[in-house]
Amino acid sequence: MQDTLNAVLSTKGSSVYSVAPEVTVLDAVRKMNQERVGALLVCVSNELVGIFTERDVMMRVVDAGLDPTSTKVVDVMTSEVVTVRSSTGVQDAMAVISERRFRHLPVIDDGKLLGVVSSGDLTRWVSRNQEGHIQDLVNYITGKYPG
Repeated sequence: MQDTLNAVLSTKGSSVYSVAPEVTVLDAVRKMNQERVGALLVCVSNELVGIFTERDVMMRVVDAGLDPTSTKVVDVMTSEVVTVRSSTGVQDAMAVISERRFRHLPVIDDGKLLGVVSSGDLTRWVSRNQEGHIQDLVNYITGKYPG
């Protein structure tokens, strides 16, 4: 049985950092730095309308020569946000992130935002799971396996 994003969120927590669309890029970047995150969800009345990422800053603000003090997040955010359900398997979520080439994936069930998983969260989850399997195999081989 494959682990789901529900398990990942229950371990990592469901903190979600968001901004309103009318916030300036500078204020959004300051919030990202303060919270030590690479993306903020853009919400209106608790409804997801976009995501603002480090890549958006680099490509749509810095490279475009826009002023971060006057540019609004709504003008440079990614508005087509891919989301997944909490029942999505970790491997399936990793495939989505890999194929779509992004690092943050909001988890939504029945219109309710449950959290965000990052490529780092998923990699850590898989790595810890593999460490457990390796230790089980070592214990089995060395005769320390219970049972």
